[in-house]
Amino acid sequence: MTYGNIAEGRFIARPNRFIAHVEVGGQVEVCHVKNTGRCRELLVPGAKVYLEEGANPNRKTKYDVVAVEKGDRLINMDSQAPNKVAGEYLPTQLEGLTLLRPEQRFGASRFDFYAEAGGARWYIEVKGVTLEEDGVVLFPDAPTERGVKHLRELCATLDAGYRAMVLFVVQMEGVRYFTPNRRTHPEFAEALREARDKGVLVEAIDCRVTPRTLDARGAVEVVI
Repeated sequence: MTYGNIAEGRFIARPNRFIAHVEVGGQVEVCHVKNTGRCRELLVPGAKVYLEEGANPNRKTKYDVVAVEKGDRLINMDSQAPNKVAGEYLPTQLEGLTLLRPEQRFGASRFDFYAEAGGARWYIEVKGVTLEEDGVVLFPDAPTERGVKHLRELCATLDAGYRAMVLFVVQMEGVRYFTPNRRTHPEFAEALREARDKGVLVEAIDCRVTPRTLDARGAVEVVI
């Protein structure tokens, strides 16, 4: 996936989940943060951030924060990007793909994708990963009851004769492995283990990141 006009800035502060104060070209801009997660290890004062300039002149904020430098690593932090990456990646992985539909309901749930491939019907949930510690990437960065619910409902699709996958899109490259963040949310880690044991396919991929692009790179080892 590719962004439009990109500007560089220096992060100053994040008054709430939705906005950040960023110095751009010598002045402070109020920017929209495209990630409502904590991102405390990313958005630190002085960090270099990359901003996409919005096309709508009437919007309240001129820029969206889409990526940040953490040491020598560039991390995309746009929470909408993983689904776009998955939409480009899945057709290369699901053999015999004839249908890939976003935002598909199953019972009372809505999953990110429904696919038909090789005679199988799939429900697929996508999770973006931005938390990294010593080359290990973890999800979630904050407790997510919604994430636990998604895993349990993916298990329910198996009982109805579908196949199921949870795809963790790591929004950086060159990582060691992916593991659930048991320290932050042990219930999610246990739900992921149970889903895998029941037959839900658990996969992770990393991404090649530039200030303007985010593209699937390859499989990452999953350790549960």
